[in-house]
Amino acid sequence: MNDAVDDPQLPPEPLIELRLWRQFLAVAEALHFGRAALGLHMTQPPLTQAIAQLERVLGVRLFDRTKRRVQLTLAGQALVPEARELLARARALPLVARASADGRAGRLRLAFVSTVGFTLLPQWVQAFRHECPNVVLELIEATGDVQLQLLERGEIEAGFMLHSPGFAPAGLHRLLIASDPLVLALPEQHVLATARSLALGKVLEQPLVIFPRRIAPSLHDAVFAMYHASGRLPQVAQEAIQMQTIVNLVSAGLGVAWVPESVCQFQRPGVVYRSLPAPRSRRPMAAGPPAAAPGEQPGLVAVPKCETSLVWSALRTNPALQRFVACVGASLQSGGVVRT
Repeated sequence: MNDAVDDPQLPPEPLIELRLWRQFLAVAEALHFGRAALGLHMTQPPLTQAIAQLERVLGVRLFDRTKRRVQLTLAGQALVPEARELLARARALPLVARASADGRAGRLRLAFVSTVGFTLLPQWVQAFRHECPNVVLELIEATGDVQLQLLERGEIEAGFMLHSPGFAPAGLHRLLIASDPLVLALPEQHVLATARSLALGKVLEQPLVIFPRRIAPSLHDAVFAMYHASGRLPQVAQEAIQMQTIVNLVSAGLGVAWVPESVCQFQRPGVVYRSLPAPRSRRPMAAGPPAAAPGEQPGLVAVPKCETSLVWSALRTNPALQRFVACVGASLQSGGVVRT
């Protein structure tokens, strides 16, 4: 017997109510219209009409019916697991909606700078995935300038950015993650790599490897301000975007570089990391200013600090992001104050 049902009135790609699929499954499982009708708390004639309607819409016969038995056709057999999955997913929709509304499900797109990926980001991703396993995390490595563009276009929900203290772009919220001093990365064979003490004046004479200003303007300006305050102009030998690349170029002897202290965890053969001492306090005016160390300019010039913040748009709300921010905040509190 041909399973196809000829119907010239069949519309293309019809929409079928869930009610019809429930009724189909009831008959498919009972293989008896009367018992299926009882299970559905309805009489048999409307159920028979509903199955006939479903067969017309699909254009195929789902059951072979005789006075003694009801059997599924091949088309009916093929639809049973699909109909079960469809109804199960339909029953789950309210839970999915509520989970998405309170941030336990959905999608969260996070951008990050490479320095966060050394230690901080992996532990937060692991903790958040454990807390919200149904949130799909999309991680995008991007520099600060790219992150700001992505935030403006709504293509990410938040980003981890490197900046100088006081960074506060309009329209963004931020959570301070860490505050690091800048340390000096030197070639291992450089004369200053093994010096007992580092004089800032001598350091500022060295060729500099640094990131382009566009990727972190506030931090770039802070580094240049240190040179200008010492009466010097930076001798930029090379620019590079990623901190790992900057350190690799230092190992090649292209110059020295100022990097966040967290980068020290990136151990590259041929590179030595050195911290500079804080500037000495001035003596009372009657005694005169402190004498400058050899190669150092008089006055108080401090090596700048850099900060890492989680930033997100003040105009867009995302429940999953709110949960992530809370997760990071709780981790910072449990681990003590922000690193300085």
